Amino acid sequence: MVARGPLLYERIIDYVLDEIRRGALVPGDRVSSEMELAEQFEVSRITSKRALELLRQAGVVERIRGKGSFVAGELPDLDQLAIPAQGAAAERAAPGERAPGAIALIYPDASEAYGLELLAAVEERCAEHGIALVIKRTRGDQAEEERAIASMVDGGLVDGLIVFPVHGEYYNARLLRTILAGYPLVLVDRYLAGIQACAVHTDNVAAARTLTDRLLDLGHRHIAFVSPPPENTSSIEERLEGFRTALAGRGLPLSHQHLLTGLSSTLPGAFSAENVRADVERVRAFQEREPEVTAFVVCEYNLARVMDRAVAAPPGRARPLIACFDSAGDPVAGPAFLHVRQDQREMGRRAVDLLLAQTRGEPVPSRSIVPFTIVEAHDQREPR
Repeated sequence: MVARGPLLYERIIDYVLDEIRRGALVPGDRVSSEMELAEQFEVSRITSKRALELLRQAGVVERIRGKGSFVAGELPDLDQLAIPAQGAAAERAAPGERAPGAIALIYPDASEAYGLELLAAVEERCAEHGIALVIKRTRGDQAEEERAIASMVDGGLVDGLIVFPVHGEYYNARLLRTILAGYPLVLVDRYLAGIQACAVHTDNVAAARTLTDRLLDLGHRHIAFVSPPPENTSSIEERLEGFRTALAGRGLPLSHQHLLTGLSSTLPGAFSAENVRADVERVRAFQEREPEVTAFVVCEYNLARVMDRAVAAPPGRARPLIACFDSAGDPVAGPAFLHVRQDQREMGRRAVDLLLAQTRGEPVPSRSIVPFTIVEAHDQREPR
């Protein structure tokens, strides 16, 4: 068996004990705060808080609400000291510092095409660990996402968050503050560029490149990428990058890279008959401008359905092929579109595992990549 190194909270405990043993801290002295220890050891505040709580349980420090932590007036024998196990300490936690027992999943929406399997996997993993799961659907509303995070964190309802961020022009300010405060949190499906936060998602660049390569293998040379505005949505930005990389890898010029990235009917809160009709007209106008396009890479399934309604066959030619991310499929005929299938179950399981690791004070990767597969359509065609 390979011996493990000390966990992050154990390093903080050892540091405080060493300071006391060498006389740098004496009874009555103030111990560094949760924030100071978190910055010093480059850990989350939940980790430094856990270390100080374990020291309190062992009788080494006294914690005074509103003032901080201080070396106990009567210290135990440090040479014979037994720090309580994490579970035991949690069971005897001070009032208001209950043991971890619940987490929240905050997500925009779910469907058979994407989201339901992820949700089910999170619930099943929580059940395996005996953890209560609080579910909050934001319907893609960023303000609702902010309110959900605030109520869960400030109200002390849960001990950690799994967040599927909404599509938006700007990052959710409350989400950013929660991440920067070191609160246990895992992002799923996407990450926040430039923000150091634990995230579980598909390698969208590789997936879009592989999907586009499949179209190229089928003989398509003029391919269009279709999406809502990609700005500040990492999954769409990376799928666009993967699309461009595939075409460049085959030596195709920029004139073969067609973009239709202004569709909006499938954005949260925007799905209506009027908006779908507007997008259908945009697609038809695009086809009139770009008649050479024989295939479309669409960033998600619901938008592929809109495209399926809009795309027409040019005179004397086959109807362009539609490929996308995820698909509800037909249980008898099979999927309607060539598509990327993301491993939602692995994404959900891994998100729970990484969140629990954070609550234990263990280091976690900032990015965790789950696998994908390419699934063929039941009516796949080569261009004519």
